[in-house]
Amino acid sequence: MVLLEFSMSPLGKGESVGKYVARSLDIIDKSGLDYRLNPMGTVLEGEWDEVFGVVKQCYERMKKDCGRISCTIKVDYRKGPAGRLQSKVASVESKLKRTIKQ
Repeated sequence: MVLLEFSMSPLGKGESVGKYVARSLDIIDKSGLDYRLNPMGTVLEGEWDEVFGVVKQCYERMKKDCGRISCTIKVDYRKGPAGRLQSKVASVESKLKRTIKQ
């Protein structure tokens, strides 16, 4: 199972790019994959081809009206079942013996 964190933004579109992020989140949400939006990007959970397929869809949509795109991607593969979006946080909370902000 793969956790993939990515951030994709158009360049040259001004300071606020929220409408472009929203379009990507629509694609992500409709994909059916488990995900978490955070202030600096989005984490997807799924099989390799699934998560990279969603990133490609976001890229294809953004390039329709953006001449330059910046994208960062971080991938963590671990053999085993899904649910790491929750279990990784739960593991840290268990070690701290308290819940943390999310």
